[in-house]
Amino acid sequence: MNKRNWMKCTAALAFGLVAINPAWASETPATLAGAKVIQADEAKKLLDAGVPFFDTRVAAEYAEKTIKGAKSLVYREKSAKSADFDAGQDQFDLAKLPADKAAPVVFFCNAGTCWRSYKASAVAVKAGYTQVHWFRGGMPEWTAKGLPTQ
Repeated sequence: MNKRNWMKCTAALAFGLVAINPAWASETPATLAGAKVIQADEAKKLLDAGVPFFDTRVAAEYAEKTIKGAKSLVYREKSAKSADFDAGQDQFDLAKLPADKAAPVVFFCNAGTCWRSYKASAVAVKAGYTQVHWFRGGMPEWTAKGLPTQ
């Protein structure tokens, strides 16, 4: 087997192991200081009340399917997938959030091992936003409940 094929096989095996056993991947924490962790039912109520939802996933995922009415606000991460991540290594455009830091906001991504919404929520809290809602279950929980997508 040549080096290129060996690398492809190794990458496929690693991806497969994470897909089979997500515990091997780094799970997001269950809580986040300064943010309220919400589930799909509460998220739907906030959406119906007009609270802005921010999909922190990459553009291709957003284009494929997102929560109806959500805005794309990609969190570009290079930092470690850990609660003590260095936000300085990442890119996130806080200017796209409401100017009123007391306004509620909701961040979501793909749940579980997707750290983008966790990091976006943490950055927003650190920037002074006081009503940050982190929809930890994200798209998997939303679609499992049959809630509206676009």
